Amino acid sequence: MMNAMIQAHDEISHRIRGLEEELRAALEEKQRAFAYRLLDGRARFEQDAERAHRRLKSSLGAYLIDSRLLAILTAPVIYAGIVPFALLDLFLFVYQGLCFPVYGIPKVARADYIVFDRFHLKYLNWLERWNCWYCSYGNGLLAYGVEIAARTEQHWCPIKHARRLRAPHSRYPHFLEFGDAVSYRRKIESVRRDFVDVRSLATPSNPSEPPAA
Repeated sequence: MMNAMIQAHDEISHRIRGLEEELRAALEEKQRAFAYRLLDGRARFEQDAERAHRRLKSSLGAYLIDSRLLAILTAPVIYAGIVPFALLDLFLFVYQGLCFPVYGIPKVARADYIVFDRFHLKYLNWLERWNCWYCSYGNGLLAYGVEIAARTEQHWCPIKHARRLRAPHSRYPHFLEFGDAVSYRRKIESVRRDFVDVRSLATPSNPSEPPAA
């Protein structure tokens, strides 16, 4: 039984690596199609592409005129989220900084989840750039928080649910099966320390970062 499970795990890992290679090739094809390259972590467009982008840029006035009135009226409610987001960002930074070393859990690299690059696009006006920055921050921050919570859960309660989850987090496959009391008692400590995959991906150039000012 154990050998079969190990073999199945190896086969799944091999398929995942194959899919990652396909994804990498697809991304490189997109870069060629839209005339940009990634240099020092930033997309650099060819000059002809940048000139074309500037011609497609919509003025702020035209952008607002084309916007729905209700969208404009509700925008302050959306932007008000920057306050709880900033507080959550600070809490997550302090939380994993204080607790994860105690639990022996590798820290989550903030820069892996919060990425600001779309506001460099020349076909966006300043309000569109702000919206892209804000969406990147909000969604990236929540994903960052989910990963921190997932690693915490792996330490405190690494048991799968009886019901199927719509979107299980990244650590969920490492969890023990629901109702398997014997494995829980035998393997709980090893599962708590099972972060080999995370540590293998960590690099010195991508450390956990403090919240942006």
